[in-house]
Amino acid sequence: MALKYLHTMVRVKDLDASMHFYRDLLGLEETRRYESEKGRFTLIFLCPPGQHDAPIELTYNWDGDDELPSDSRHFGHLAYGVDDIYATCQKLMDAGVTINRPPRDGHMAFVRSPDNISIELLQNGEDLPPQEPWLSMESAGTW
Repeated sequence: MALKYLHTMVRVKDLDASMHFYRDLLGLEETRRYESEKGRFTLIFLCPPGQHDAPIELTYNWDGDDELPSDSRHFGHLAYGVDDIYATCQKLMDAGVTINRPPRDGHMAFVRSPDNISIELLQNGEDLPPQEPWLSMESAGTW
């Protein structure tokens, strides 16, 4: 039996806030959108630029979704490689995103999406040298 990875789906409560986070802040590109008037939902597929084989699917229910858990730790996390972990974390922090696990080691950080999905950010290539303010920044919340 051959398996092929298709996508990861996460439910979102606020489509605008989620699109701002995934598209505007993380830089993912929308590759496909499906809206169902009958089912009253929207599916949006987003990928890192040039990597259309690794999509995330945002599922937005038009009438709300009260069944979303308040803590999505049972899901695990999404992980993305970045060219400059410090610049990426600074951009997110400047936009009001809490850096739950700062990149103290120049290698790894964790943040949360507007829907409490844990996002791991990993430095592409060699780790960056440790630097402030990240080196002495405390972790916040869970990651």
